[in-house]
Order: sequence, then structure tokens, then C-alpha cells
Amino acid sequence: MRHTRVWAVGAAALVLSITGPTSAAHARPAAPDLARQGLPAGDGWASDGKGTRGGAAAAASRVFTVTTWEEFRAALAVAGTEPRIVKVVGTLNATAAGCAAFEAPGYDFEAYLAAYDPAVWGYDTQVSGEQEDLRAVSATAQGKAIKAYVPANTTIVGVGRNAGITGGSLQIQGVDNVVVRNLTLESPLDCFPQWDPTDGATGAWNSEYDSLVAYGSTHVWIDHNTFTDGAHPDSSLPSYYGEPYQQHDGELDIVRGADLVTVSWNVFTDHDKTLMIGNSDSAGDTDRGKLRVTLHHNLFKNVVERAPRVRFGKVDAYNNHFVVAPGSPYAYSLGIGIESQLVAEKNAFTLAAGVQAGQILKKWKDAPVTTAGNLVNGAQVDLLAIHNAQFPGEILRADAGWKPSLRTRVDVPQAVPALVGHRAGAGRLC
Repeated sequence: MRHTRVWAVGAAALVLSITGPTSAAHARPAAPDLARQGLPAGDGWASDGKGTRGGAAAAASRVFTVTTWEEFRAALAVAGTEPRIVKVVGTLNATAAGCAAFEAPGYDFEAYLAAYDPAVWGYDTQVSGEQEDLRAVSATAQGKAIKAYVPANTTIVGVGRNAGITGGSLQIQGVDNVVVRNLTLESPLDCFPQWDPTDGATGAWNSEYDSLVAYGSTHVWIDHNTFTDGAHPDSSLPSYYGEPYQQHDGELDIVRGADLVTVSWNVFTDHDKTLMIGNSDSAGDTDRGKLRVTLHHNLFKNVVERAPRVRFGKVDAYNNHFVVAPGSPYAYSLGIGIESQLVAEKNAFTLAAGVQAGQILKKWKDAPVTTAGNLVNGAQVDLLAIHNAQFPGEILRADAGWKPSLRTRVDVPQAVPALVGHRAGAGRLC
């Protein structure tokens, strides 16, 4: 049965549904409860130590079923770190009121464009002045509205095949033991990107907000979700000053000392800056020895770059499928950054004609990488050797210096495209 309880959050009182036990009479055999499942032992870095169970042990009074963005944030705001489960029904829209709801009085985009037109402002100095100040105030208002902070010992799980969040940004910051499963996460659309004329030779628009951020958190399991730009792909966005009006940031960031994370059976699709592990070369004090992440059985389809880009961390990427379709923009898949130790084994790459296999790896800073047993268009390819042959100015070193042991299953790479295609993403657990 379902009960209702009123929680006061700020000045508003929100009614949340609390899912309790049902009558045993005429009960059918119960299907496995996704909300009560923890990460299996040995399944990637998030299983290390005490493992990751999220809110699996939550009492009935701390199981919430939500149908709106406001209810969702209220459920996360309920006090206490005892285990909690938040069940998402339908699609929660964090920006249903539109961008105008966040605009500061006096902000005008046409006035912004006129004030900072390179023909007037130039390219040597970052923008400043009234319209930039109002843009920043507007951006702050949007950030407050669309960010949802996830407490420790929490499971967030979609109910059924069509559960998700659009326009919201899940923030897993400074907490331990979090599970996020079975959600379609449509990338937030930044309503107020900033123009930076000093970014590159011709300037660039820079945006904020990732669909999900693990920041300084430990034991995080991200499983069977779909990350997508949805109704607003980059191809649909306009250009100003001759540069794309970029309104997306990343889909998933694991940064600033985050550690012991397993990312499994997800779909990442139709995005540019997709998945970043470590966000600064200067963050060694917080990131060195951390950022241990496992990526397995994920589908990266028509993404441009960062699948992932790695700094500092010991990252195990195996049994993933990377697809680059004809006409899709593509830069690289696996980015090798400062002090990274990436192991990429038994993955499958399906590349359109004209895309070079040497592009799969990208050297940002000198660091060793292990590649073994990977397939490109069905054929075994030594990714390291072919990269070094095709890009002699970006030679990568072999051997990441460690051997992953936290794997519950390793499939032959020939099976990966079909297996991941049928089982990865939201709605596949129901």
C-alpha cells in the first residue's frame, strides 16, 4: 500500500508518497526489487572494502516515490543519513518553467550579444560589465533550481521503462555509498552560457551543468542508465559570433577526489564532452591515489570525445562498445592524461568508414596505458601500436603498471556489441 506524509522543506510543504508493505493476500511472486539491490561483490572498484549498497536497507518510512522534480529534491532533503530509497516515476522536469524563470531583471540576451560582439569588444579581454553581471546572476538562479544533492546511503532508482530526469543535475558531493540506476538522464541545457573571447583564436561559448557529478565521494554505483542530449542535440543549437552556442557540459564527471566508482551497463549517446575522470592537471593533491573507477559493459554511441578522459586515476575499462556512425563528429574515445593509469581491455569499437583506429587513443599528457584484446570493426587491433604509428608526434607508453582484479564477468569482445546493445541502458532491468 501507499501512505502519504507531508514534509516541510523551506517555506513549502510537499506531499511525498511513502511505499510500504502490501497485503499478502492473493500476492503474486514478487519480482526482484531493484531498490533493494546492492552492487555484487567483486564488481569493480565500488565493491572494494565495504562495498556499495546505497539505501538497500532503508526502513519503509524512508522509501519515497516521487513524480515531480520538487518532490524528488524534497525526498533528498529529508534529514538524516540513515539509508533511503527514492523511486522515480515518469520523467521529472527540472526546467519546466523555461529559461525565462531564471532571468535576472534587466538581463537581455540581445543586449548581451551587442555588448560583447568581437567587432566591438575584441578578443583580448574577458567580458565584463552590466550584462555579464546579470548573466552570472541568472546562471546562479538556474544552478540553484536544477541541482539536486544526493545524501549518503541513498539509492535512486527509476520505476519501469520510462523513468528519468530532464534538465536536472545530480550532485553526489562529499558522501559515501550511493546507487543510481534505471534512469534516462537528459543533459541539462545551460540557459546562460558565457562568451569567452580569449578561449582559442576565435573565442568560445562555455556552459555549465553535468547530468551527474561524483565530487569527492566514495563507493558510487552508476548502473543501467541512459545519458543523452535528448531533444536538444548540439546539432540543433544556434551559433553566435561564428561559434556554436554550446549549452551542454558533460554527461558524467568523476572528479575532485572521488574514489571507488563502478559505472556499468549504461548508454552514453549523442554528446560531445562525455565522461571526465579528473578535471584538472593541478588537482594532484586531491586526486592522486584516488579516482579509481571501473567502466564495463557500457555503450558509447556517437559521442565526440572523453569516453573517458582520465587524469591521475586507476581506471579499468573493459567490455565496452564504442560506436561512431557515418557523419557523426568524432575526436577520440580514450584520453590519456597526467599520471593516469588506464587499462582498456576486450572492448569493441565500431567505426564508420574514414575514421582511423589510431584516433581511439588521445595523448594529453605523458602516462602509460595498457591495451589488450580490443576489436575494431571485428578485427583484433593493437590500439597502442596503431596510435603510435599514425600519430608519431603523440607517442604513448605501454603498461599502466597494475592489473585489475575486481571483475565479476569478462566477455569475449566479439560478444560485446550484441550483449551491450540488448542489455545496457535504462528500462532494461524491468
